[in-house]
Amino acid sequence: MGSVPAAAADVWMLVRENPVPLMKATQALAEALEAAHGPRFAVWHTDELLFGVRRGRLVLRTLGGLEVAPPKVVLVRQTPGTMAQDREVSLLRHLEHLGAVLINSASAHIRCGNKLWQLQDLAAAGLPVPDTLSYATAPLTGVVRSPDVVAPCIVKAVRGRNGREVFLAPDTGLLRSVAGSLAQDVPLVFQEYVSASHGRDLRVVVVDGEPVAAQIRTARDGSLAANLAQGGAAELCLGRFPDAEALAVAAAGTLGLTLAGVDLLFTADGGHTICEVNAVPGWRPRMTSVIPAVTAYVARLLAER
Repeated sequence: MGSVPAAAADVWMLVRENPVPLMKATQALAEALEAAHGPRFAVWHTDELLFGVRRGRLVLRTLGGLEVAPPKVVLVRQTPGTMAQDREVSLLRHLEHLGAVLINSASAHIRCGNKLWQLQDLAAAGLPVPDTLSYATAPLTGVVRSPDVVAPCIVKAVRGRNGREVFLAPDTGLLRSVAGSLAQDVPLVFQEYVSASHGRDLRVVVVDGEPVAAQIRTARDGSLAANLAQGGAAELCLGRFPDAEALAVAAAGTLGLTLAGVDLLFTADGGHTICEVNAVPGWRPRMTSVIPAVTAYVARLLAER
């Protein structure tokens, strides 16, 4: 983005490695930030940088050896589910040690990258979440035979996105029959099936402690997941569910997120419970309030610096 060398930029957008194209929401946000900050804004990919310590000083360089001036504000658009603690997270930590303010912080990305860690923090803060069980080193074939794993339940990997690696297990017999075929690279969680929200959820986008957009997402084919990436439909609804929006703000704050997409489930009593929180939320073009809110927040951070 832009014709001025990125090494001089105060505002960065940090995205996944080349040659993966930017998501539509990320591309639109990058264009808005470039319009607002001109040469003070740059897009960096995670595979373009070297970082470490030289003569007792933290350094940041390009692969070609050019020293890069550290930014003041970094908008992280590297999808948390793809982050590795010894790779992308190390870069986020390095930028923080160089004095940059990250949207969102390295610690927040770490917590949000694991669905169980999210629930641990949210439950400890007294926020409503579905009953959920997971395990450490127990074999999955043994876990699904535990009397505490009841069906129907939602089964999902602790790391996953866009509604992938999620399915409804209608009975324990099915769980036991497929356990040996399920991926073993990360643990699974077994979560209460909130039937009132089957194929439907509420996404609230929170920016700097304020709900700036909301939409009801509905599966088109009666399937469980309502993610738009899986073909779901969306209806804008900001202001329709104030209690849910307040819950979304509380969830984002609990996890240390200043930019968040909070997915809420509808409960049988007319309330909501937290499904999960996203540290790199996407949004549809019709959610026109999101990008102005983010750019205004970036401007405030720059002014404070």
